[in-house]
Amino acid sequence: MYRIAVIPGDGIGPEVIAEGLKVLEAVSDKVGFKYETVTYDFGGERYKRTGETLPDSATAELSEFDAIYLGAVGHPDVEPGILEKGILLRLRFELDQYINLRPVKLYPGVTTPLRDKGPDDIDFVVVRENTEGLYAGTGGFLRKGRSDEVAIQTSVNTRKGVERCIRYAFEYCRKRNKQKKLTLCGKTNVLTYAFDLWERVFHEVGAEYPDIEREYAHVDAICMWMVKNPERFDVVVTDNMFGDIITDLGAIIQGGMGIAAGGNINPDGVSMFEPIGGSAPKYAGKGVINPMAAISACQMMLDVLGETQAAEILEAAIIKVVSTKLKDMAAGRMGYSTSEVGDLVAEAVSGQDIC
Repeated sequence: MYRIAVIPGDGIGPEVIAEGLKVLEAVSDKVGFKYETVTYDFGGERYKRTGETLPDSATAELSEFDAIYLGAVGHPDVEPGILEKGILLRLRFELDQYINLRPVKLYPGVTTPLRDKGPDDIDFVVVRENTEGLYAGTGGFLRKGRSDEVAIQTSVNTRKGVERCIRYAFEYCRKRNKQKKLTLCGKTNVLTYAFDLWERVFHEVGAEYPDIEREYAHVDAICMWMVKNPERFDVVVTDNMFGDIITDLGAIIQGGMGIAAGGNINPDGVSMFEPIGGSAPKYAGKGVINPMAAISACQMMLDVLGETQAAEILEAAIIKVVSTKLKDMAAGRMGYSTSEVGDLVAEAVSGQDIC
């Protein structure tokens, strides 16, 4: 019996999470595992009512679940940063979800803006450090609001944080067992302190993994190669800020935000899974948003929970639907409503033979 905390959140979050839960029910019926969900109303509407992003008891309570399934955070009536920092970043930090895991995988039938590239070329994973770097919030203002104002934001990189992220990436690369190549993405020629640490730890830990090829590339080169030669990548490991940037690029080359999902991973605790496209409030309530990213996040959740067969069945269902039914992954041009896409995936799950 898995206990799953559900945070539908803001904007389109409730709509896409509803389809993910629909598909979760279908795959649980197919495979036979049990689960229960508890829904939390954390988000913009609650903040508007109470002035509270998360109650003090929230992280302790959520830590008792097996997984967290998040829809979206971001409300047009709430100043940017309040919900993102108060809910999303706080959960990542307090639950020590120190890995952000982002598969970049082009499915058959999905259109990529990259000419002459197909599913065999776009299939890699970004392992992003998730609790340090510029996102740690270290810094402040001097003489704020004046003409001589100074704003400082410091990137925090600890040996512990860097090493556990890099070690996770090596283990993941070994388990993935494809090219068996790990690329460190950094900027050693300019950020000479932070990425000196990253590069030293990368090679020190890498010596324990002689079966994994190691390479280093500057972040600007990574962005160029993701467009020009995405097939060169297997697993990429990087810091918080660079990871945030290159995974959005990854989402576009795999077909857009409508398919992109991510996991905030604590290998020894509770992990949180989400579509990465945001709350898109202008589309909320219209039933036109593709829920496939939320469904893919559910597939990631099952895989991390150890329900390998269920994850494989769900991924096969996703591939079937996107390759045969969804001709355009962009919002409003799918040919199906949000709920109809969920129905299609649930039907594809139910129709599969299992051994």
